[in-house]
Amino acid sequence: MKNLLVHSIAPARCETKSARRTKQATLVAALFLSLHATWGQNFPDADELLANARLRQSQQQIDLQGQLRQEAKIVPFHLVQNGPIIRYIFNNPDETLQLRIGDKDSRLVEINRSGSEKITRLNEAVRGTAITYEDLALKFLYWPNARVTGSDFIRTRNCWKVQLQSPTRDPQYGSILLWVDKDSGALMRMEGYDSAGKLIKRFEVVSAQKIEERWYLKQMRVEKIDPQSGRVMARTYLEIKR
Repeated sequence: MKNLLVHSIAPARCETKSARRTKQATLVAALFLSLHATWGQNFPDADELLANARLRQSQQQIDLQGQLRQEAKIVPFHLVQNGPIIRYIFNNPDETLQLRIGDKDSRLVEINRSGSEKITRLNEAVRGTAITYEDLALKFLYWPNARVTGSDFIRTRNCWKVQLQSPTRDPQYGSILLWVDKDSGALMRMEGYDSAGKLIKRFEVVSAQKIEERWYLKQMRVEKIDPQSGRVMARTYLEIKR
């Protein structure tokens, strides 16, 4: 009788444990889906995020020296910014690039003796570096239909991760991933992909510096990447000095 009771009760206990596990798994799944939905609802509006990034870029007052450094090659420049107007002044040969950050679009021109001339060679490299004229123009900050896909940490900074799709076939990038600092709105990292979805360029802020109680870029690393092998073909550092 004792053995019979044991054998008759044991299956019932196993069934109870199995049902309990199923119930727990269902509750965990429901909780995960609930949290996932909540996280999605807490994402900021991507267009407002980009508008804030543009506003931050256009509010600085800068008169500093800088350089582009690629291996042994060093290209000095003078950086002057007065609100939405940014000028990169190069020598040997003389070249002054002016970027105007507007509400709806940006405009990159070359300043010369006869006035200003719109730059059409956007895909060309600036002074033989990994940076192109299109990179300086910041056109991607105006691309429509952006969306926030999550958050991530870049060098201890908590950032929103934004996905951008090119509205035309003209730019060098088919799509871009952008990391925007949640607190300051600063651009911490940018990854550019070609039309096939292959990574071809990566920008990342390496360090910042405090000048007259305000934080400014100190060093940014720019990497040009072979879309087939994923190897870095060229690495340029944009460095700002006091």
